[in-house]
Amino acid sequence: MIQYYYIIFLSKKKDFFSKLAKKSANEVKRREMILITGDVHGDFTRFKDKRLRKLRKSDALIVCGDFGMLWDGGKREKRLLKRLGRRRYSILFVEGVHENFEELEKYETEQWCGGETRRISGNLRQLVRGNVFTVAGKTIFAFGGGKSDEQGGSVPDDPLRLKYENPSEKELSDADRALAEHSDRVDIIVSYEPPASIADFMHGGEPQTDRISAYLEEKRGKVAFGHWFFGKMHINKQIPPKFTAVFDSVIDAQTLK
Repeated sequence: MIQYYYIIFLSKKKDFFSKLAKKSANEVKRREMILITGDVHGDFTRFKDKRLRKLRKSDALIVCGDFGMLWDGGKREKRLLKRLGRRRYSILFVEGVHENFEELEKYETEQWCGGETRRISGNLRQLVRGNVFTVAGKTIFAFGGGKSDEQGGSVPDDPLRLKYENPSEKELSDADRALAEHSDRVDIIVSYEPPASIADFMHGGEPQTDRISAYLEEKRGKVAFGHWFFGKMHINKQIPPKFTAVFDSVIDAQTLK
């Protein structure tokens, strides 16, 4: 009888360790993930997308501008920001044009994953433009901001908004330096504006050049990159071979699906 139970014990023990080994092998095989989305405009429902359930601690979701979750600084808003910050993965965003820049700049900057960020809450951060980050095993050049299309651009007497529309020479030179430190080679570029030539193409050939899109056009010609994601155009569209306009979809930065 004792021998019988001992055999059962050994069998279950073997089965337990077999399942454990299989689970460990699957964890080793799983690649780190970066998901990309576009304008959120303060809508929390985007963060309920079922694809986000797959993300783990080392993964990230990146929003390509118009995050819009920092708006009035109210109690409800702060609760939502804390909920996002408690996610097990990183939520990262570059600024667009529909942001409360005054509210955004209340947060101090700090170094994270190789570049400058503003930590909003927990794992929720703004990627300060002109920096290169290493996230989920990928190097990422971030460059937010853009020119508003509403009423011909920004409000003339709003210097803070003008600053985000017109990066200073120091910002541009710092961005150049950050790229040079990576030999002008990155895996991913995320921006709000597209490079000027891509913007012209998407507007049917009508010139769309402004200070940021012109700078990004320059980087298009000088930087070796795997893929470029931008959020301004309010459309989900791939522009082969290396550009993707992203709006309300959530896509895998590696598979582009």
